[in-house]
Amino acid sequence: MAASPAYGEEKGGSSSLGEPEYGHDPASGGIFSSDYKRHDDLKEMLDSNKDSLKLEAMKRIVAMIARGKNASDLFPAVVKNVACKNIEVKKLVYVYLVRYAEEQQDLALLSISTFQRGLKDPNQLIRASALRVLSSIRVPIIVPIMMLAIKEAASDMSPYVRKTAAHAIPKLYSLDSDQKDQLIEVIEKLLADKTTLVAGSVVMAFEEVCPERIDLIHKNYRKLCNLLIDVEEWGQVVIINMLTRYARTQFLSPNQNESLLEESAEKAFYGSEEEDAKDAKTEAASLAKRKPYVMDPDHRLLLRNTKPLLQSRNAAVVMAVAQLYFHLAPKAEVGVIAKALVRLLRSHSEVQYVVLQNVATMSIKRRGMFEPYLKSFYIRSTDPTQIKILKLEVLTNLANETNISTILREFQTYIRSMDKDFVAATIQAIGRCATNIGKVRDTCLNGLVQLLSNRDELVVAESVVVIKKLLQMQPAQHSEIIKHMAKLTDNIQVPMARASILWLIGEYCEHVPKIAPDVLRKMAKSFTNEEDIVKLQVINLAAKLYPDQLQSKLLTQYVLNLAKYDQNYDIRDRARFIRQLIVPTEKSGALNKYAKKLFLAQKPAPILESSFKGTHPWSQGMGTQGKLWAPCPTLLNAKAVGYQELPDWPDEAPDPSVRNVEVPEWTKCTSREKRKEKVEKPFYSDSEGESGPTESADSEPESVSEESGSSSSSGSSSSSSEGGGGGGRGGGSRRECGQEEEEEEGAKKAKKKKAPQGKKGRAETSSEEASGSESSSSGSDSGSEAEAKRKKAPGDRPGGPHAHGHLPGTCRKCPQCPSWGVLRTSATHGSHREGLGSPRQSLGPLQLLSPAFGTVRTYELLHRMAGEGLSVEYCFSRRPFPGDPHMVAVQIQISNNTDAEVKSLRVSEPKPLSGMRIQEFPEIERLAPGDMASVVMGIDFCDSTQAANFQLCTHTRHFYVSIQPPVGELMAPVFMSENEFKKEQGKLTGMSEITEKLTLSEKCRSDHTIVQQVTSAANVGRVPCGADNEYRFAAKTVTSGSLVLITLERREGAMAQLTVNSEKMVIGTMLVKDIVQALAQ
Repeated sequence: MAASPAYGEEKGGSSSLGEPEYGHDPASGGIFSSDYKRHDDLKEMLDSNKDSLKLEAMKRIVAMIARGKNASDLFPAVVKNVACKNIEVKKLVYVYLVRYAEEQQDLALLSISTFQRGLKDPNQLIRASALRVLSSIRVPIIVPIMMLAIKEAASDMSPYVRKTAAHAIPKLYSLDSDQKDQLIEVIEKLLADKTTLVAGSVVMAFEEVCPERIDLIHKNYRKLCNLLIDVEEWGQVVIINMLTRYARTQFLSPNQNESLLEESAEKAFYGSEEEDAKDAKTEAASLAKRKPYVMDPDHRLLLRNTKPLLQSRNAAVVMAVAQLYFHLAPKAEVGVIAKALVRLLRSHSEVQYVVLQNVATMSIKRRGMFEPYLKSFYIRSTDPTQIKILKLEVLTNLANETNISTILREFQTYIRSMDKDFVAATIQAIGRCATNIGKVRDTCLNGLVQLLSNRDELVVAESVVVIKKLLQMQPAQHSEIIKHMAKLTDNIQVPMARASILWLIGEYCEHVPKIAPDVLRKMAKSFTNEEDIVKLQVINLAAKLYPDQLQSKLLTQYVLNLAKYDQNYDIRDRARFIRQLIVPTEKSGALNKYAKKLFLAQKPAPILESSFKGTHPWSQGMGTQGKLWAPCPTLLNAKAVGYQELPDWPDEAPDPSVRNVEVPEWTKCTSREKRKEKVEKPFYSDSEGESGPTESADSEPESVSEESGSSSSSGSSSSSSEGGGGGGRGGGSRRECGQEEEEEEGAKKAKKKKAPQGKKGRAETSSEEASGSESSSSGSDSGSEAEAKRKKAPGDRPGGPHAHGHLPGTCRKCPQCPSWGVLRTSATHGSHREGLGSPRQSLGPLQLLSPAFGTVRTYELLHRMAGEGLSVEYCFSRRPFPGDPHMVAVQIQISNNTDAEVKSLRVSEPKPLSGMRIQEFPEIERLAPGDMASVVMGIDFCDSTQAANFQLCTHTRHFYVSIQPPVGELMAPVFMSENEFKKEQGKLTGMSEITEKLTLSEKCRSDHTIVQQVTSAANVGRVPCGADNEYRFAAKTVTSGSLVLITLERREGAMAQLTVNSEKMVIGTMLVKDIVQALAQ
């Protein structure tokens, strides 16, 4: 046969490899390269009567297409075989035609009748392929035929064909947009389809053709939510995107009625306390007027059914769910996405880039969400530069008073990197940290000044630029740094750095009156050799110095004359402008006397902000083909074609009844699906309604009613065992114990009435209930079983062993133990002190000392006017909190100044910031008129002076209160020898060392008074010292155990120098201020 030699020739290699125009690719022999005999053997095989040869030819042609070879000249030979009866050949012919039908439209039109016959083929793959080819012929004349084919395919019995029809809809719409109305009818029909194969494709067609027709989604909303878990991955992305937009138009914002404490947590980090106090009453009044928010059951259904997709292997799906939760979920539940996003950082660098773009945006609004995963954003040496810079952005966004010490130590390591762009970005990040957190500004400035002596010129140059911005905030206090930078003009050659130094010297020339003219003299010598940016700043410096001295005037004239003949017209224009402004002449010079005010006018300090501020993570990359999920401004820094803005929440919720539809039997949950839900739950240890690493939960009635409503109205697989977010006090305790199951609201109320100590014992009982409720189908059953267990527990017997086998007072897991943060009332105050345990405990290699008692300072927690006769004061007892050495013991004294008895005094809904923990005191059942009670509660402040917020409740009222610790109460004294002190001090240098000079007041001249003032300002222990003029103190922070070393050295007269060494830089800075204030009074 004629085709055989050619076929053997390709297998064995080309016989014409010597010809230059033939390809040398072993996969493409000489037969593919000749212009006059191109593909002749394949054409002969396609014209053969044998199906085996046709099939072999088609396989080779499809392989050519897959390798990127051009096979368009075979179109006539291939299209003839579209009527071939061999199904395998027909499939491959359609694959070829889909690829080339758009290029060879005229030839494809000749076979259109064959394609129409293919639409009636009994094989579903052939029907789908025929429709795919037909929709690929982009000729307006066949639009009616395409429309008819799509309508028939939309009613096809095969879901694969219906899916292909959905794919053909956008193609026809782009060819003829006048067909929109008919296409919408087809989309409406396909949206009602019950198979997962069609769902993703038809939603994509909906988004392309008629995204504004939200009414088409109403009846299909619950079905799409329930099918979402089984849709193929790219379909999930499209559906989640569409449902996010839908939810923003149909539901109310879940965060519209945030509690007073959550609102205050969102305020500026360093807002004044006076403003907060003024706003507190107005906010409390407005809070009372607001209607309680109850989440729509359909809103909850969407959140619950998308949450399992955070486990998806597809990064785009995880990103889509993360964005949905960020924009739709209550603040208390958004935290669950942080763990999933951090998991994606183990993917390829391309995925990391998109994820970090989103995280950088999210971390501006929800910093607390990512704080527990801070170490996941540390930079690896193998990271590409763009990933390093994005991680730096995230670390800077997450910086706060608590973790700034750790972040700055990490930055110190990054500065030694060989990647110069990364080093420059790190120095800029240090500058941003100094701007945002004022308490470490001096520390950062000192660290950047040390970098000025670095051997690397680029490091020095970037440091100069950042220091310039920081100095603009407090120029008067840093004249020494300006002098130091003036000396660098001889060595630094980077133009931007030289220009920054010159600007600083000119702007603050009053602080360096002798140095500025000398710098101008040096720069005038090298003026002609400088870069343009430096020349401009030399002219500015000369103009600012002109009015002062005769020497400066002569230098200015000289510089202006040089600039007059410069090659750059900008410099010539600047010189001409400056000369007319400052040098008086007959025709000009009216502004001469105002020149100094013009040039040295006070300029606002620059604001160093994140480049991601103002953007939001909506539709960023990782999406489907076409216009859906077009990247948003955050990723491309520009709006891509097809990008749709996220709608705003409605002021009033639209009618929810539009989504009501009779649910068919096929959506009922099977036992297999129930088991699957049970298996999926433990992936995240946090409960569905928990706040994770972010803010606290919302109000209690919300999630309970949502849950019941959702499961009843949707008729989906969501049973009450799945559960929503348990809010309020119960939600808080369940979060603490990791409980996953919900309880009915009625069971919780009954439990509160039966057990007066329910508030205290909730944490341990919830852990018991968790095991019981996991095996039961409803929350109410699990609640009653747990209640029965608790009644039978042997721990309820006074004096007997508790449920977990320990004797009373030996553990902190149950309310019977005194170590559960309890202090007796004032009548038993003495017995409490005996039961606090040994005053000396082991803390690492160092020994904790007895508390350093100075004058115990009392703070007001609740004024009797605001408390309606109930007054509350607190103090820091400086004793270890029993049961948890990482908590600070706070002694609270409650006085009843009313004529009536106060009942049920307790702490309700503690809502500390991320990482903080509060151990409440036990409920005081009664407090008679005129009586006083003293209790102790423990608070883990996480080595931060941020306030711990909670509610103090009686049987009638709730009072919002907060306890803010002085920095000196966040530590405990330790014993050290002099050698140990010097050794540890040597390790804490550089940014970890803060030094301050001070003048001692007259009453602080004796040794006893100095020690007393220092120990009253901070809970520290004195360290032996051989020198007479030195005082040394040591302590460890209560939470992290970080060392704090204090050295006070007396100088001549009343002068002294205070040095604090601590890796916690914020604590060190604040401690210096407190001690200086105590000694200078």
